[in-house]
Amino acid sequence: MVALGAAVAAGLGSGSPTGLLLSLGALAGEVAFSLLAVPLLPRLGPLRVAAYPAALSVPMLLAAGLALDGTASLRLPTPGQGAAFVYLGAIVTAAAFFLWYDALRRLGADRAGLFAGLVPVGALLTTLVLGIGQAGPADIAGALLVAAGVAAGLRQPRRDDPAPLHPRTRAPELA
Repeated sequence: MVALGAAVAAGLGSGSPTGLLLSLGALAGEVAFSLLAVPLLPRLGPLRVAAYPAALSVPMLLAAGLALDGTASLRLPTPGQGAAFVYLGAIVTAAAFFLWYDALRRLGADRAGLFAGLVPVGALLTTLVLGIGQAGPADIAGALLVAAGVAAGLRQPRRDDPAPLHPRTRAPELA
């Protein structure tokens, strides 16, 4: 339901076929990103799983910048660019990665993965807030499908969840 809603919002709504393909690419990236992290989370925890790739990306991006732009890639940013780098590095990257990996650890990949369907809905809302587009019927239908799918997915008990505990005795309840 979430995937269908995301496809409707990204492809049949005010989006385009290119937007749909880019959304599918982002979804594939999120799936790979999450599944690669799941086995590392118990050993390393969400903070280190978020920090190590960020730290490893610095020398790789430095090498790519030097290879593509030479020493021009080493110039100092303007104050506005510096503020953007701090925001993107600290909030969008580090904090978001930590929160995502913590959600994976707490919810599991199946439940946390439902929230990847919110990406096209978030893009639609951003477009509306910035006033650079309008929501059509397919956009709204897709967003509602995503919301319903996330709600339904979170309501389903996980197969590996233990039996619920009785409120007073804290012993497993028998069905």
